[in-house]
Amino acid sequence: ECPGPAKSVIEPLVEEVSPMRPVREQTVLVTGATDGLGKAVATELARLGATVLVHGRDDTRGHTTLTEIAQVTGNDRLRWYRADLADLDQVRRLATTVAADAPRLDALISNAGIGGDYPVGGRQNSVDGIELRFAVNYLAGFLLIRLLLPTLRASAPARIVQVSSAGQAPIDFDDVMLTRAYRSGQAYCQSKLAQIMLTFDLAEELAGTGVTATALHPATYMPTKMVATPISTLKSGVDATVRLVLDRALDGVSGRYYNGQRQARAHRQAYDPAARARLRTLSEQLTGLAPGVRR
Repeated sequence: ECPGPAKSVIEPLVEEVSPMRPVREQTVLVTGATDGLGKAVATELARLGATVLVHGRDDTRGHTTLTEIAQVTGNDRLRWYRADLADLDQVRRLATTVAADAPRLDALISNAGIGGDYPVGGRQNSVDGIELRFAVNYLAGFLLIRLLLPTLRASAPARIVQVSSAGQAPIDFDDVMLTRAYRSGQAYCQSKLAQIMLTFDLAEELAGTGVTATALHPATYMPTKMVATPISTLKSGVDATVRLVLDRALDGVSGRYYNGQRQARAHRQAYDPAARARLRTLSEQLTGLAPGVRR
C-alpha cells in the first residue's frame, strides 16, 4: 500500500488567458479510451460535441469503441489512434500522427495506465527495459506531452490533464526501477506521484503561454476492470475529469492537484524542486529527449 495525500490545500498558478473555446469547437485527445474511465470520458466529451481523439492499444477494440460512442452520442467526429504505451517508439509515432491530423489540440487527457494489481505477476519490464508501471503510467505520458507541446502551445488556450491517484509513494532515485525490492503497489504509487510532479513542472514551465496543467484522483475504486470492489460511481470520476477540461471557472488555473472535484495536497515529494529536477533529468534520459525539446 502507499500513503494518501494530506488534506491541506496548495496555492495554484493562475494566469490571465483567453477563455477556452466552446466545447463543439474543441479537439481533445484521451489516452486509454477503450474501456473504463477513459471510454466514459471520451463518450461524455463526444456527447457534448467535441472532436475526440480516442487512443488505445488494440485496433479491434478501438474501432468498436468508436462505433459505440457514435451510436450513443450521435457524434461522428471521432478518430482512432493505436499505440502500445509500453513501447516508446509507438508513443513517438502516436505523437507524430496526432500532430499531423490535429493541427489544433485543445486538451490532452493522459489517462492510460496499469493498476497496482494488473496484470498479475512479479516485476515486468516495458519493451524499452523500463519497469512497466513507471513506463506506461508515467513515462509514456511524459514523452507524449513533451512531443505534443508545440501543438498545444499553438492551440492556446489549451489544457493538459493527468489522471493520477490518491495513492502516491515517494520515488527512491537510487532504485527507481525497483530492481532490489519490487512491490506492484509501490510501482503503481510512485508512477502516480511522478505524474503529479510532472504536472507541477509543466505548470511552472508553461506559465504565460496559455497552456495549463492539472492532475486529479478522479474517484476512489470506480467500477473498472482494475477494481474488484467498487466504491465510487464511474460518473463521479467522469464529472471530475471533464470538469478539468471544460470548466470556464478554471481558465488559466494551473499547477493544481484535485481529489475528485476538491483541491488537495499531493505527497510532499511533489513540492520538492530538487526531486522534480531529478525526475525530469531521468525522464529525458530514458526517452532520449534533449533538454531543449522541453520548451
